[in-house]
Amino acid sequence: MFSPTVHTRFIALLGNPLGHSISPPMHNRVFEKLGMDYCYLPIEVTAEDLGTIFAAMKKMNFAGCNVTIPHKLAIMAHLDELDDLAETIGAVNTVRFQNGRSKGFNTDGEGFIRSLQEESGITPKGHRFLLFGCGGATRAIAMTLAAHGAERVMLCNRTEAKAEALAEEINRRVRPCAASIACKGKAQLTAAGEADILVNTTSIGMHPNEDVMPFPEACIEARHIVADIVYNPWMTKLLSTAEERGAKAVHGLGMLVWQGAAAFKIFTGREADVAAMKEEVAKLRKG
Repeated sequence: MFSPTVHTRFIALLGNPLGHSISPPMHNRVFEKLGMDYCYLPIEVTAEDLGTIFAAMKKMNFAGCNVTIPHKLAIMAHLDELDDLAETIGAVNTVRFQNGRSKGFNTDGEGFIRSLQEESGITPKGHRFLLFGCGGATRAIAMTLAAHGAERVMLCNRTEAKAEALAEEINRRVRPCAASIACKGKAQLTAAGEADILVNTTSIGMHPNEDVMPFPEACIEARHIVADIVYNPWMTKLLSTAEERGAKAVHGLGMLVWQGAAAFKIFTGREADVAAMKEEVAKLRKG
């Protein structure tokens, strides 16, 4: 059994809720396998307490933290500096503590692209994407898709003004390829008809609300690739519906593994054992 000492380096996962997360066992499995004196801890944090908890961590033996829903934007106000990609994206999911300073990174977009390529065999270049959502993960994925040459990045969100603002930002800061889509029946269907890949970047369909979908099944065609960043359950209602309609499903666990591997290197300076990460999430997946 692992016994921390005064020399143990800690890494936190900050978010709320975290009961569904399998990041702690995934990272701890690799630390154990590589014989590293590190421990990864889930810490549920409210928006009101985020600054206090984060400031305390900087004074303790933490190597860094991952940041998840709903703090990927709010955490930026507490950082000393930002990686260039994170600054472009405007959201942070990984923070490194070094010499008393904090630096924010974003590995979500690259993690999504690695997963998409591994599970479907395609890269973003020349493809048309329809993303549902407009949170921190959406920003990371959309910005990274644009940077990797996606032909079109369409954004569909219940608050249309947020999607419009993000599309404008992508066009201005990365390259002109983004557009906002009205979150209504006909507009959604038209956009889906133009897209090659449909992506849920929201938490809709996550345990315990497994019976809901982020968009109507009529949007899904057999030619589509349908990706979901939700990984608990492993087979979301969106993905099972996609497979029933003949589409290719891309599961959220792949993105979890690859963004985690990138974060692992930021925290420790070492390459992650991706195979061990995959073995762990395969054991823990639900559905």
